[in-house]
Amino acid sequence: MTVELITTGSELLLGRILNAHLQWLGRQLADLGLPLSTHSTVPDTSQAIQDAVRTALSRADLVVTTGGLGPTSDDVTRERIAELLGRRLIHHPEIEETIRRFFESRGRTMPARTQVESWVPDGADVLPNLHGTAPGLAFDLTPNPLRPDGRRSGLILLPGPPRELHPMFRDAVKGWLERKGYTSRTFVTRTYKTTGLGESLMEARLEKPLAPLVGEGLDVGYCARVGEVDVRFSAAGDGAEALVNRAAEILQAQAGEYVFGTGDDSLEAILVRELTRRGQTLALAESCTGGHLANRITNIPGASAVLLGGFVTYANAVKTQALGVPAEWIGQHGAVSEPVARAMAEGARRVTGADYAVSTTGIAGPSGGTDEKPVGTVFMGVSGPQGTQVYRHLNRFDRETFKFLTAQQAFDRLRRLILQVTPAPDAA
Repeated sequence: MTVELITTGSELLLGRILNAHLQWLGRQLADLGLPLSTHSTVPDTSQAIQDAVRTALSRADLVVTTGGLGPTSDDVTRERIAELLGRRLIHHPEIEETIRRFFESRGRTMPARTQVESWVPDGADVLPNLHGTAPGLAFDLTPNPLRPDGRRSGLILLPGPPRELHPMFRDAVKGWLERKGYTSRTFVTRTYKTTGLGESLMEARLEKPLAPLVGEGLDVGYCARVGEVDVRFSAAGDGAEALVNRAAEILQAQAGEYVFGTGDDSLEAILVRELTRRGQTLALAESCTGGHLANRITNIPGASAVLLGGFVTYANAVKTQALGVPAEWIGQHGAVSEPVARAMAEGARRVTGADYAVSTTGIAGPSGGTDEKPVGTVFMGVSGPQGTQVYRHLNRFDRETFKFLTAQQAFDRLRRLILQVTPAPDAA
């Protein structure tokens, strides 16, 4: 099945806004057995939108568009698609009333212009918008008048804001695709989240063991990002599930200690889940990461059952005052050192009474490095009932990437300690 995505918005082409729809929708569609074949981005002009949809519908089985459904003058997708398909726009009073209640629930009066969102092309299925005002629209074009072979095509129009698009896709689009028979029930895809091993090294471990399964139709993909590598297995056909399961067994045997989750799992979510399950708690002592570890942990629902407290001890004096790090150790070894990282972790655990504590102290740069401790040097301490371990890494990146990667490494060290997973190799 040929699937195309068209994202609309001049702001995307100007680079003012990151086009995240491709990544998110591409994954959602692939999980339904509908991987994208083509993606295009067009400006907010009538002709560009209409031309892009006309071209896509002339060759694709399913076309998805984003944006252009709102009430402003540059939101023209609804009108231009109706014109392209030769459909009348019909007013739906129930949609207008829903929009009115949306504004009233927020103590506001519905702007007159917003009423345009209640006009729907004849024959379109309305996709409710529970987080905004513009409903989505879906067409089952059977036959498709724009396709030379006359075969049917699906056309789905989604709003642009992710806070509206994401729940609409999950709550309405998936069901519509299944009811209309666009989804493939014989396609299986599964993504495993790994950390601690680079993309090329991961592939080197898996390439030969997976080769027989690739010959049977398994598709293997790797996606590297800061501190993580996704390993994706996909297969189609009656034996797809079994094929992906066999691939997962090989991954576990060859690199299982690096696998921390599946799908959308994050290291911080795994930590909150595992500590909660065990009834254990955590404390954080940060210097170079400036609260980034705490931010990521508290982004996870239920973190309050786990995180007792966090300390951002950027100044040396505060390391001593808040965590009891001996000032003479800082003077003798430096704030970025194994003894200080150890004392920070143990101090946070002692002060809060937490079962586990993690500390970070390093040189984020771009200045401050020495021959012995170059920019990017970081020490992280992990303290728990099993004792305290300190690890040294060299993360030579910009400050933001440095903080994220340091958090990844610290969280993985804690994960391994909690789960008693094989310790990761030390990184110089």
